[in-house]
Formats: sequence, structure tokens, C-alpha cells
Amino acid sequence: QVQLVESGGGRVQAGGSLRLSCAASGYIVSINAMNWYRQAPGKQRELVADITSSGRTNYADSVKGRFTISRDNAKNTVYLQMSSLKPEDTAVYYCNADIVVASMPWAAGNYWGPGTQVTVSS
Repeated sequence: QVQLVESGGGRVQAGGSLRLSCAASGYIVSINAMNWYRQAPGKQRELVADITSSGRTNYADSVKGRFTISRDNAKNTVYLQMSSLKPEDTAVYYCNADIVVASMPWAAGNYWGPGTQVTVSS
């Protein structure tokens, strides 16, 4: 009923930049928090950044000053601008959001996108 689809991943050299996008679609009433997670091979999934519906942001210490999360509420889309990329940023990046849908307007459900690969070469 709700889909999150990420785009913008790829391969980049260290020091480069990428911009990830994640668009939510479906019978959406509202979207609360929108988040970016990542999972590197052999490691646990970790929160990279999150943004509330009012625009308040939070970042993992490892990406502060290099990554910027933003959202366009009219488009139900969240972005992650990644700059000064390092090889240790290599991971699958997942979009996650708390979404209120028309069929269940009394509570938000938690949804995940399928992920997009980001590879940073040294």
C-alpha cells in the first residue's frame, strides 16, 4: 500500500559527492520522521540521519559536517546530500519512514525502502 523507493546511489571516488533521494508513494495521509540508515558488509544497520516533519535533524557522529538530510513534504521525498565521501561510507543505504496511511489513520506504520548501494573507492 505504501512504497519507498531510493535512488541516486553509485560509485564515487573518495572526496566526491552523491545525493540520495527517497520517494514515498501510496495512500499517504502524513509522514512523520524520515530516516536514512546504512549497512556495510558484516556490520549492523546503523542510523545515519533523521528529520522530523517540522525539519529538525539529527546525524550520526561519523557523518556530521559531511552529510545533509532534507525533505520536501509536498513530494513525500527525503534527500541525503553526501559530501567528502570516505571509503568507510561504503554501504547499502536504506530509507525509512513513519507513515500514516488512509486505511489506518489512527497510527503510523514504519516502512523501509529496498536500499541503494553506495561505493566509495580510495
